[in-house]
Amino acid sequence: MLYIIRHGLTDWNVLHKLQGRTDIPLNESGRQMAEEAAAEYRDIPLDLCYCSPLVRAKETAEILLRGRNIPIRYDDRLREMSFGDYEGVENSFSIPDCPINVLFKNPEKYTESVGGAETFEELFARTGEFLQEVIDPLMSEGKDVLIVGHGAMNLSIIGRIRNLPISEFWSSRIENCKMMRLI
Repeated sequence: MLYIIRHGLTDWNVLHKLQGRTDIPLNESGRQMAEEAAAEYRDIPLDLCYCSPLVRAKETAEILLRGRNIPIRYDDRLREMSFGDYEGVENSFSIPDCPINVLFKNPEKYTESVGGAETFEELFARTGEFLQEVIDPLMSEGKDVLIVGHGAMNLSIIGRIRNLPISEFWSSRIENCKMMRLI
């Protein structure tokens, strides 16, 4: 089986700031969410975990799997989508004509980078490579794997597995510290 979970809450989540690759830690609520998820999902059998190297995902994985003897492996391909110059922008939807909003409101029209942000093509290339090189062989071996990641990065994996069109990119949102079974 393949499972995926989004990191716990951060102060930037609370403030509706675009985090992207900015390395923001969990806040106390995020740590509590991870503790609650650890209790809720403790009976799900897992052989190993792959995790983003960003601190909010690492903290979540460590809390979630504490005492379970499940190896956590970090992979740069699981980092959050880069929002470039827009990382740290608070409430981008309240800014008229903010260029990064097309990524969220009309993903099918987000075809070129704005402000150095990662494109969907770049995101899909790295997460697709991860799935092909790491996850596919593990699934063929019958392993139970957890991916701990981020909003957009997780959705790129979900979309690929479910074969969703780019227009539906944001349709499978995962709340913080909620686990989803994919395969």
